[in-house]
Amino acid sequence: MTRSARPDDGLLHFPPDFLWGAATSAYQIEGAAAEDGRTPSIWDTFSATPGKVHHGDTGAVAVDHYHRFREDVALMRDLGLSAYRFSIAWPRVQPTGHGPGVERGLDFYRRLVDALLEAGLTPVATLYHWDLPQELEDAGGWPARDTAERFGAYAALAAEALGDRVSHWTTLNEPWCSAFLGYGSGVHAPGRTDPADALRAAHHLNLAHGRAAAAVRAAVPDARLSVSLNLHQVRPLTDSAADAEAARRIDAVGNRVFLGPMLHGRYDDDLLGDTAHLVDWDRLIQPGDTVAAHAPLDALGINYYTPAWVSADGPSTSVAHGTGSGSPWPGSESVAFHQPAGPASSMGWPIDATGLFDLLSRVHRERPDLPLLITENGMACDDYPTPEGEVRDPERIAYLQDHLTAVHRAIAAGIDVRGYFQWSLMDNFEWAYGYAKRFGVIYVDFATQRRTLKSSAYWYGEAARKGAIPTP
Repeated sequence: MTRSARPDDGLLHFPPDFLWGAATSAYQIEGAAAEDGRTPSIWDTFSATPGKVHHGDTGAVAVDHYHRFREDVALMRDLGLSAYRFSIAWPRVQPTGHGPGVERGLDFYRRLVDALLEAGLTPVATLYHWDLPQELEDAGGWPARDTAERFGAYAALAAEALGDRVSHWTTLNEPWCSAFLGYGSGVHAPGRTDPADALRAAHHLNLAHGRAAAAVRAAVPDARLSVSLNLHQVRPLTDSAADAEAARRIDAVGNRVFLGPMLHGRYDDDLLGDTAHLVDWDRLIQPGDTVAAHAPLDALGINYYTPAWVSADGPSTSVAHGTGSGSPWPGSESVAFHQPAGPASSMGWPIDATGLFDLLSRVHRERPDLPLLITENGMACDDYPTPEGEVRDPERIAYLQDHLTAVHRAIAAGIDVRGYFQWSLMDNFEWAYGYAKRFGVIYVDFATQRRTLKSSAYWYGEAARKGAIPTP
């Protein structure tokens, strides 16, 4: 297993079993929002609410992956990718969040997975990428404990239907966003702005992860189980004690609120203390909750885009988490976030691959026994076709090279990183930004649904086929 550069070819080689993948999510690409029994999710409701999404865009059609998945799978096969991370739309397979599955919805995922396997791609199924059935939100949403129980039943349904085809399962994608952007700042669905509800949602997402993990293992005994967290690489703006304290507070509610229960079976005392004025944790955490959340994992998925610089005071200049009417940092609303000088993506997010290496190193120190996956990493660019029909995105190629180099550096340092999933396979509905931001390595003309490989797709495909990248 080669873990360092080979001087004879000038490439950085990755382990031969390293997964080279791309990632998407159901609401961002599938479309067919009212077909085959699918009912509204919180994102259908949110995006249909005036003023919530840029330009009034919705995911009702998105990039029509529901009808074009075979074309999209063929593109991944031709690029030479080895894995595809997709999400299952909860309201497509269990429309109300209760009861039996809808076979028409499950059949779509059966067909998708069959196409992936036929193309030689490993399917990696994510059970939740933010599309909570609206009926469950109407009953209280993630701040309600029953939603975690409903999620466990849904996970069992999905695993029983697809477990004969899928061995890699991810319970949740970015529960921090679900809890703190959905119920704290309000920039994501369902758009609520209650700091106490955001914390309740976080706890119930931890519990939901545990319930789903148990359900998947019962249905698929040989499952490779993970969860994907968008961990924050938090850096104090200065070396002052006040800024160090600001970083501690953000690390607690940004990272350890999930790492604690999921990796260690506990909530850290400082997190509970920072937020005790908002929720009664002794009442919220019922006996057995943290044991359930501490379900055995086969890997931890890490989603990384940019670091965060914080200080104890001063106006925030960072745009990383939008500008909702509430705060995504309950108990630490006074902490300021800063935008450093230097290159940034079209999202305004600073580009700094050292943050990925530092994050991998931190998690490895905390749990050296746990394999890691990069389940999202990429950048938004202002992409457009040339008159010749080409889409050239050298900035994205540079981003991918820098971040894959950071992953290679981590592997060389003894960190067990098993794969990398580029975000995103293709341009799509980018949540509250609508169709204004393009993360894909495949360009989509949203009017015609025509797909065009960008120059980054060719670059990444070559890396996947060779299992190596050029040295920086």
